[in-house]
Amino acid sequence: MKKMEVIEVVTTNRTELIDITSDVQRILDSVKLQSGIVFIYCPHTTGAITINEGADPAVRKDIINVLNDIIPWNFDYKHMEGNSPAHIKTTLVGPSVSVIVEDQRLCLGTWQRIFFCEFDGPRRRKVWLKALKS
Repeated sequence: MKKMEVIEVVTTNRTELIDITSDVQRILDSVKLQSGIVFIYCPHTTGAITINEGADPAVRKDIINVLNDIIPWNFDYKHMEGNSPAHIKTTLVGPSVSVIVEDQRLCLGTWQRIFFCEFDGPRRRKVWLKALKS
């Protein structure tokens, strides 16, 4: 991959985790990266990227519920836009992950999937990918 690739994500809820694993793999297929590392980065201050279980949708719900519980929307936040909880959640989850690529496939664990985390939706978002060949 010589240039950065972009995945477009459209979110429909204030807070949600969207599985982007197939999108990432499709880009790897198109650029034919045989071996290396792909960096998956979110350039938004109220969105994040994580890897977690994708087999049971209850895991996503649990993550969202716990984050919403420990970082409530109703609190004496000082940020004028009213989306401080989204900024805090993004700080905790983080803006990026790195995944090893072998034989043109993402090296993820059996149950692992890559998720875009929306914390201030609904919105149109971008996820940036950059792969390094080994």
